[in-house]
Amino acid sequence: RQRAWGVPITLFVKKGTNQYLNDAAVNARIVAGIREHGVDGWSDERAQEYLGSDYALADYERVTDILDVWFDSGCTHAFVLESGRWPDLQWPADLYLEGSDQHRGWFQSSLLQSCGTRGRAPYNAVLTHGFTMDQKGMKMSKSLGNTINPLDLMRDNGADILRLWALTVDFTEDHRIGKEILAGVSDQYRKLRNTFRYLLGALDGFSDAEKVAVADMPELERYMLHLLADMDAKLKTAVNDFDFNTYVRLLTEFCNEDLSAFFFDIRKDCLYCDAATDPKRMAYRTVLDILFHALVRYAAPVLVFTSEEVWQTRFPDADSVHFSEWPELTQIELSLSERAKWGDLRVARSLVNEHIEPLRREKVLGSSLQAEVILSIQDKTAADVARSVDMAEICITASCHIADDTDGVIVKPTTNHKCGRCWRHLPEVVDDGALCGRCTDV
Repeated sequence: RQRAWGVPITLFVKKGTNQYLNDAAVNARIVAGIREHGVDGWSDERAQEYLGSDYALADYERVTDILDVWFDSGCTHAFVLESGRWPDLQWPADLYLEGSDQHRGWFQSSLLQSCGTRGRAPYNAVLTHGFTMDQKGMKMSKSLGNTINPLDLMRDNGADILRLWALTVDFTEDHRIGKEILAGVSDQYRKLRNTFRYLLGALDGFSDAEKVAVADMPELERYMLHLLADMDAKLKTAVNDFDFNTYVRLLTEFCNEDLSAFFFDIRKDCLYCDAATDPKRMAYRTVLDILFHALVRYAAPVLVFTSEEVWQTRFPDADSVHFSEWPELTQIELSLSERAKWGDLRVARSLVNEHIEPLRREKVLGSSLQAEVILSIQDKTAADVARSVDMAEICITASCHIADDTDGVIVKPTTNHKCGRCWRHLPEVVDDGALCGRCTDV
């Protein structure tokens, strides 16, 4: 390239013949001069010095072209990883991170140059990143007026929203950003934040004295710890694969579907209404504590500021959450039949909810706690599974009778009175506002 800057092609050409001068002594003087003075040492002022007494400068032309700039960038592995200036680094690099426009650029020049001089690629892995487009998929440019300033986004939405967006897109392809897209991300953020708010409230006053051994926990708590360990393994795989989109999706789905819409929903009655010393309530809070320590660490690289806020709220005198390491979880061994059992129970619960919701919209029911349910399951094994648990507790209904004649769900309003404390409709409650036996004891 004919540039005034860059790495010079340090050659002399014989005038008239266009033959390169190839002399070991001249080359040695050029190497020494560049080593002492840098690339600016390749100059007219030093040309005769390099040629020495055997050649006259008047007979030679000093080449002023430079090596292609990609040669410069392709050499970075040598002077960054092998110079010894940064002892924590080693050759080859673990990872090269580049834009998708570099497939024929840095990636290629590094590969060719390293293979030619070292016999292998200068990296163990390459991660390619796409470009950020506007909401319509158009390239951002000042002339179109569609550029987005990250500082404006952080001022309006907070830095964690921007980070969450960055990790929810497929960054290996070109991706979009805009107000509507960020609105969806903000909703996702709120759900994660609400999970932590619930955990902080539910764990108020929790101490080691309340902890229950996993072996002594109810089956639902053990099932949830199994799901946590299963997600933990998938998150590790996602990290190792640089699959941050999957990482965030797994974390979000676990918080929304497994916790908020299932576990928290079922156990809120236990949390609010059972005695503080009740073994089931203590087991639930023990699991919440395990969930808190795991989830805040999983979220920390994504929701940097929110995770710190959550951590400091519960442990104001502790070091930053960002000094914490990956959680160490107790492996919960559930048999295939146990996993299948809870999978079937969740399907049955969803089926019951589908039949309750229309009645709530029509104001026939005020809440699911007012519903008496007959759940018919023709498969005898599945029916026996449903009978093995308190389906009224699982479905948050007044009652749930299991029949095994035909498949189907029947829902009707209960005639039982409502406990003034736990709001459950039970035969033992003599009048609306009176207490059930449990609430009387507590």
